[in-house]
Amino acid sequence: MSGLHVRARVDARSVDFDLDVASGSVVAILGPNGAGKSTLLNLIAGLVLPDEGRIELGGRILTDTSAGVAVPPHRRSVVLLAQQALLFPHLTAAGNVAFAPRSAGTRRRAAHTEAMRWLDAVDAVEFADRKPHRLSGGQAQRVAIARALAADPQLLLLDEPMAALDVAAAPAIRSLLRRILREDRRTALVVTHDPLDALALADRVVVVESGRVVEHGAVRDVLTRPRSAFAAQIAGMNLIAGTVTGDGVDTEVGAVHGVVGEECAPGDVAAAVFSPAAVAVYVDEPHGSPRNAFEVTVTEVEARGSTVLVRTGVAGLAAEVTPAAVADLGLEPGSAVWFVVKATEIRVHRAALPVLRGS
Repeated sequence: MSGLHVRARVDARSVDFDLDVASGSVVAILGPNGAGKSTLLNLIAGLVLPDEGRIELGGRILTDTSAGVAVPPHRRSVVLLAQQALLFPHLTAAGNVAFAPRSAGTRRRAAHTEAMRWLDAVDAVEFADRKPHRLSGGQAQRVAIARALAADPQLLLLDEPMAALDVAAAPAIRSLLRRILREDRRTALVVTHDPLDALALADRVVVVESGRVVEHGAVRDVLTRPRSAFAAQIAGMNLIAGTVTGDGVDTEVGAVHGVVGEECAPGDVAAAVFSPAAVAVYVDEPHGSPRNAFEVTVTEVEARGSTVLVRTGVAGLAAEVTPAAVADLGLEPGSAVWFVVKATEIRVHRAALPVLRGS
């Protein structure tokens, strides 16, 4: 393919990746802490070498352990933008941005012109003569983005680019990145914990857990039809993994009945997914034999604007109810209650990997 292909294993870090990214695509990398997201970026950037694997970008081999190929980081046409701006403290903003073209042999005046062009692109021309200690976090990150783009990389890697910014600066940087990535059709990987970043910046999502890619697809598909525990968590959905039966899933909490996707066959590993808003809460065991009733213990009651999220310790299940319902039912940590969900509210999708069960 003309984009990025990664197949790499690092035994010491318990990671084994197999990933393809189309040219011009922006892919959000999601996953819990310690899942291996940063290791993936470091492998592509050449900062970590795999025990076995091959990494190819635009038809050019960057890493191939079988052939002894390991292109050094500065020759990969890959730029890694970290959480911190990491600007050179002795250079002005313009000097920082001009560093990449100067390193490539561009003359000083031409490099300065190029730097000013990119500072203008990120709305930071007014900071051109300032050194990093005179820049706010958001201003420094704008300059760091301009410096990364001035290198004209074939692939842009962004590791939690909004994580170190305050709540006022993050939306502006997110909007800036969206404009640049979309207008220039740049190929990029964005590691993030925030679903807003995935929705705003990416066209595809890759979910990493325990050093493996466990789910991938279009952003909307992954966030509305999650097949992994982490994707369900960030999408605000309940997920129970198990094995497909005739009309549902056999799980750790018993049979879960729902609408089974056409791609599922009996015996497949699958995920039953439903919204917390679809859960009805009862103090006493419900009558009428509802198809999906789970006896749970409340672990946390969290206010969310006009609603309340009631969390439990059973498969991570949560219900979204009104404050009045919390008061009427006397819900608090330690309360024993029943969660009831209609079968029509549950969608069953084939899961990515068997390890999802019980996660």
